[in-house]
Amino acid sequence: MSLVGKKAPIFKSGAVINGEEIVEEFSLEQYIGQKDVIFFFYPKDFTFVCPTEILAFQEKLAEFEKRGVAVIGASTDTEETHLAWLLTPQENGGIEGVTYPLVADASKTIANNFGVLAGDWNYNEEGELIFEGTPVAYRGTFLIDKEGIVRHETINDLPLGRNIDEMLRVVDAWQHVEKFGEVCPANWEEGKEAMEASRESVSSYLAKNKK
Repeated sequence: MSLVGKKAPIFKSGAVINGEEIVEEFSLEQYIGQKDVIFFFYPKDFTFVCPTEILAFQEKLAEFEKRGVAVIGASTDTEETHLAWLLTPQENGGIEGVTYPLVADASKTIANNFGVLAGDWNYNEEGELIFEGTPVAYRGTFLIDKEGIVRHETINDLPLGRNIDEMLRVVDAWQHVEKFGEVCPANWEEGKEAMEASRESVSSYLAKNKK
């Protein structure tokens, strides 16, 4: 079930911040009233598609920060594994140089509450509780506004990497909506025409952009 339009699930968990420091109780609540947040899940440390995404977010971090947006990553690994990966050079498959927080979700409760866990717990014929599926997170990405409300979400299957520029476009669109009260049509980008939420406005927009 989608979280769009709902409060983002609350959690407190261990995390690595600044690429080197473990904190015991990291929470998204610290950004309420302060910043929009891009909160993204990735399947696993020391893997393949994951470092390309994590480093791509780092490469665009200044663009997110310019928009007042915090970037936070999370996986079902421990904070100690996060730290080991952060201290591994990129030429050895690591993510050294990443500075935004990486949240640990070893219990898988955060991924489950955000609806991105790639499996579920069930009972087998013997009545034993077992996990069916892959006990990692899908590539979920959530835009959470300053009030803690989820405004956008996408969830990719494990082999499919994200487009970070699209995340920036979505941020721009949401912030345009908040600032001007307009709605953003298909393929809207910063600087392009938006619309009022009215019949007259959409008719005018379609007429001007008719192919």
